[in-house]
Amino acid sequence: MTVEDIILTNLLFNDEYSRRVLPFIKEDYFQDRTDKIIFDLIKKYTLKYNNLPTKEALSISLDNVSNLSQKDYKDCFDKLNKFDSSKIKQDIQWLFDETENFCKDKAVYNAIMESIHIIDEDNKSDKTPTAIPEILSEALAVSFDTHIGHDYIEDYNDRYEFYHQIEKRVPFDLEFMNKITNGGTPPKTLNIVMAGTGVGKSLFMCHHAANCLLQNLNVLYITCEMAEERIAERIDANIMDVTLDSLRELPYQTYKSKLENNTNSITGKLIIKEYPTATANANHFRVLMDELYLKKKFKPDIVFIDYLNICTSSRLKTGGNINTYQYVKSIAEEVRGLAVEKNVPIFSATQVNRSGFASTDVGLEDTSESFGLPATADFMFALISTEDLDENDQVLVKQLKNRYNDTVVNRKFILGINRSKMKLSDVKSEEQGLVDSNQTDEEGYGKGFDGKKYDEKFQVSKEMFSDWNV
Repeated sequence: MTVEDIILTNLLFNDEYSRRVLPFIKEDYFQDRTDKIIFDLIKKYTLKYNNLPTKEALSISLDNVSNLSQKDYKDCFDKLNKFDSSKIKQDIQWLFDETENFCKDKAVYNAIMESIHIIDEDNKSDKTPTAIPEILSEALAVSFDTHIGHDYIEDYNDRYEFYHQIEKRVPFDLEFMNKITNGGTPPKTLNIVMAGTGVGKSLFMCHHAANCLLQNLNVLYITCEMAEERIAERIDANIMDVTLDSLRELPYQTYKSKLENNTNSITGKLIIKEYPTATANANHFRVLMDELYLKKKFKPDIVFIDYLNICTSSRLKTGGNINTYQYVKSIAEEVRGLAVEKNVPIFSATQVNRSGFASTDVGLEDTSESFGLPATADFMFALISTEDLDENDQVLVKQLKNRYNDTVVNRKFILGINRSKMKLSDVKSEEQGLVDSNQTDEEGYGKGFDGKKYDEKFQVSKEMFSDWNV
């Protein structure tokens, strides 16, 4: 008895099995035409009448199938008569496992055959070879998700364990940023930095990208604004602790030596990819991540997109009845969906509007183009610059939205900023000098990667991120 015969028999006679696996089985998983026809009849009947069909009902349905040859009709009729309820396998878990393996194998086989067809010289498909990584990824992702929800009364043990598990997070090297995020940003999140032109959006992302690389994490930096080399230049200045002007004047051997001294112990990778402004969307980023894994075995632990408003939407086209609120919100939803799909935190940025550009107390209402962006983001904060702050090489950070912590606590704080070296730094609590910012004196954050207290509190290690993209 083949696996296909076992599946069809249980779909016909086993109600528990049928209801749990039918949504995941596709007709093209069956190679034999007779099996395809019978499966199609069983599925249509079950979906229409919410009950298992009888052999008699299937025989009548078979009579009504159009364009069926005499041979196909006879083969299907003979096979229906061979189905026997006494042959049902009683081990239901074994049935689920074998059916899932069958679906996975057939999905991969079909994906490979489709890929071969795409690259064939006589290909008449609308798909191009660039679609192959996504086709294979979808096939490899086939699985049975039988979870039907959290039972509040019965699942209290699972809930209690969830309360006490240590969540994987990507920490900052800045004390107050770790305070307001409870130790860093978790996966499957969209995090937005908002600021005016030239205040430090890209500087913040370059600094945090360098910080993540020094933690031995894999970092993907997507830029839609500056060239790849410009982003790498900023990260060079940050990691080597030199000014941008000095960096350009370094002799080759000195530059090479400084870079090697600062990166020889790093096990993570930083990939920077440039897209022309207003041409790339979440689908481009998804294909890029798939290609990086196929070609370099590179899976990012964190992704930076510089920046969100100059991306495009894969669902909506500009013009017509689409306004900026809908369009930018669509981009944000697609990017956050990518974060959930790839199980990584994503950082991006947005501009302030005209009123926010001159404001010293930026709020969510100052978000440019679309209020749908803060509605979608998990974490959003503003960088604010004034003449006094600039004179002291400082920048003000204000929480705008925070799903990780209370926005009232540490609502505002100051960071040191070195624009020539593309660096941010902590400012001591006693030097903050902010009124009504509700700052706390809790210790344990911002101790650096090598601090024992820091490592004990957040347990930061490469192993924490090893299973993010399974």
